[in-house]
Amino acid sequence: MSESVEHPRDVVEDEVARDAVERILAADDVHAGVRAFGGRAAALQDERTADGGERDGEQFDREERAALRRVGGLSTELADVTEVEYRQVRLENVVLIGVYTPSDTLEDAENSMRELAALAETAGAVVLDGLLQRRPHPDPATYLGRGKVQELADVVAALGADTVVADTELAPSQRRALEDAVKVKVIDRTAVILDIFSQHAKSREGKAQVELAQLQYLLPRLRGWGESMSRQAGGQVGAGNGMGSRGPGETKIELDRRRIHSRMARLRTQIKGFAPAREAKRANRDRYQVPSVAIAGYTNAGKSSLLNRITRAGVLVENTLFATLDPTVRRSRTPDGRVFTIADTVGFVRNLPHQLVEAFRSTLEEVSASDLVLHVVDGSHPDPASQIATVRDVLGEAGARDVPELIVFTKSDLIDDDRRILLRGLEADSVFVSARTGEGVEELIEEIGRRLPEPEVELEVVIPYDRGDLVSFAHDRARVLETSYDEAGTRIRVQASEAVAHQLESGAATGVVRS
Repeated sequence: MSESVEHPRDVVEDEVARDAVERILAADDVHAGVRAFGGRAAALQDERTADGGERDGEQFDREERAALRRVGGLSTELADVTEVEYRQVRLENVVLIGVYTPSDTLEDAENSMRELAALAETAGAVVLDGLLQRRPHPDPATYLGRGKVQELADVVAALGADTVVADTELAPSQRRALEDAVKVKVIDRTAVILDIFSQHAKSREGKAQVELAQLQYLLPRLRGWGESMSRQAGGQVGAGNGMGSRGPGETKIELDRRRIHSRMARLRTQIKGFAPAREAKRANRDRYQVPSVAIAGYTNAGKSSLLNRITRAGVLVENTLFATLDPTVRRSRTPDGRVFTIADTVGFVRNLPHQLVEAFRSTLEEVSASDLVLHVVDGSHPDPASQIATVRDVLGEAGARDVPELIVFTKSDLIDDDRRILLRGLEADSVFVSARTGEGVEELIEEIGRRLPEPEVELEVVIPYDRGDLVSFAHDRARVLETSYDEAGTRIRVQASEAVAHQLESGAATGVVRS
């Protein structure tokens, strides 16, 4: 006979102990409520993306990333912490600052601040306020002017902000001076972007590239504290640096610099070690002269959604900045049957840190080695011209300036006819597509087929019936123009690369005719 289990409330006689147990049980209820809320949030996210489930594939990474995301407004803080350990869960509260010169327009400055707000939210923060100042040039000491710095300190104190984020890359001295003035942490745009990249990197190569960029950013910003600043003074008696003035030796900051340089050297070697695998895959494509297409563009412009619509790749699609860091290569076909590869690459952003361009140069090789770049632009963005200019600048740094380019305006279901006319005037030779509705995708694939290089060899061969693998190879690697059958075998007329033509000729029975 099983014993009955008494409820904890029934066994507590002391009034104070009963109150403590009530708080513990209430804490359990709070955790259950948090879990239930998280489940409901995930369900709502699934509902928002249900219409794109078939479009974007299964996207296993979405659940993993959603599970790690912090939720605003939730806290596990308890009134009494004597019995139960507690930890407060909340988002970082930030205030944005920016400076624009007379040569810049207020609209451009506001667009840059909106983008910085989106970056901060993607990194896991809540934007409370933003301050813009018009100056001939940023203050070399504190970035903002003296009066604006005092205003910023008042805003930070009034709103209870944790962090100030500057819409530029601050010099180390400017960052320290601002921190001394506002009494909270100060970071810049580069630090926010690096933080997002470190959260979203999944592959070994991606993580190594992000760590290298972070160390390059950290190196000139190291700060020493207290005894770690001790130095060796030397034996200069005349300068008052005689016996007893020598410190313990090398400073802590010098040791940190040396460790960072050593780690950066190891990371560069590790990144170079990934190159042979990429080159082997690329060499296999080059052997049969398989054309390659690269998707490039501004972050959150719809590159991954377009790849999923064309190839059903199932890569992660999310309405956040820099959701995709690791390149994805898939195979597709033109309307006339030719095979080509299409690669999704990392997105770009204005003022992209130079460290990231250098670190991700191996990833950007997919763009520079391609036969065609699909330059994806968000057609619903208020300033597409600046996005186009930013992407072209980064592609130029990556050595892809001479690769043929096709402008693709995405999210066409969100723009009206007047907007289309405006965008067509911006880039006359462009294509409008919508990954959500499928509008323009067939037209885009046809345009890709027209712009890819044509096979240079046309030949007619007769392949024996027992070499069906060669017929399949011809359909897979070449453009089959005509097929007929006779006693000797299958007669096909194809357009193919030199390597494919040579392989077909070596297995043909008779009737090899080149034109």
